[in-house]
Amino acid sequence: MVKLSAIQLSSAANVETNLAKIAELLSKITANQEDVQHLVVLPECCLYFGSKDSEQLDLAIASATGNDLCLALGELAKKFKVYLVAGTIPILSTSSTKFTNSSCVFNPEGELIGQYDKIHLFDVNVSDSTKSYCESRYTQAGKEISMVNTEFANIGLSVCFDLRFPNLFQQLSIAGADIITVPSAFTRVTGKAHWQTLLQARAIENQVYIVAAGQEGVHENGRETWGHSMIINPWGEIEQSIETGEGYISIDYHSEELTRIRQSMPLNSPLNK
Repeated sequence: MVKLSAIQLSSAANVETNLAKIAELLSKITANQEDVQHLVVLPECCLYFGSKDSEQLDLAIASATGNDLCLALGELAKKFKVYLVAGTIPILSTSSTKFTNSSCVFNPEGELIGQYDKIHLFDVNVSDSTKSYCESRYTQAGKEISMVNTEFANIGLSVCFDLRFPNLFQQLSIAGADIITVPSAFTRVTGKAHWQTLLQARAIENQVYIVAAGQEGVHENGRETWGHSMIINPWGEIEQSIETGEGYISIDYHSEELTRIRQSMPLNSPLNK
C-alpha cells in the first residue's frame, strides 16, 4: 500500500519549534501503518517562516557548514520511515550572497535523494498588508526541473509560484512524473482567488496526482497565508483537503487509476514531445 500525505503548518521563525510540530504530525500520520510506503509533503519554508527574508539568508549561512537543516529533516524521514518532501529550506548559493529556496526529498533511510531549487520567484504586488513581495532580493532562482524516481512512482517537484507556469508542469509530465508536489505559502489574497483552480488545472492537463501542502494563518511578521492544502487525483477531483489550522490529510495512491485515465484519454500528442 502507498499513501500520500500533505502537512499544513503555520510555521514560526524558529527552527526547533517547527521541527517539533512536524515530528508531532508525522507521529500521528504514521501511527499503526506498518508495511505502508508513505510520501509526505511539507509546506514551503517549513522550518523558518514569518520573519524578514534577510533572516532566511542568515539561516542559510548559519546552517551551511554543518548542513544542519538537511540533517534534521533526514532524521525525521528516517525516524518515521517515510519519503519526505521537505517543503523548502534556504540553502546557501555558491555566491554566498543569496540562497536557493530548495525542496529537498529524503528517503525512509534519511538519505537526500533529490533537490529542486525554486525557479519562478515571487516578485509581485498584492493587495494585502504586505503589499509588495520581492523574493529575488535574497533568493537565487533555480535553473532546472527535478524529478525523483521511487519504486512506487516518479515524483516531480515544484514550489508555490511555479503553479502559475504550466510549462514547468508539462516538462515534468513529459519526463514521466506520476505525482507532482506543490509545497507553498500562498498569500490569502492570491490563494482565495486562484489556488484551487490552478491546482486542479495542473492535475487535469498533466494527468498526475497533485499533493499541495500550504502554510496557513497569520504569521509573526503579519503575513497571512491561505492554507487549504489538498490532494487531487489525475481526473482533477479533490480527494482530501484541510482549509484552516495545522494538520494533515492522507489518501491511498492508486497507480492503476493513473494508468486507466491516461489510457482512456491519451494526451501525449506530438506537440508535447
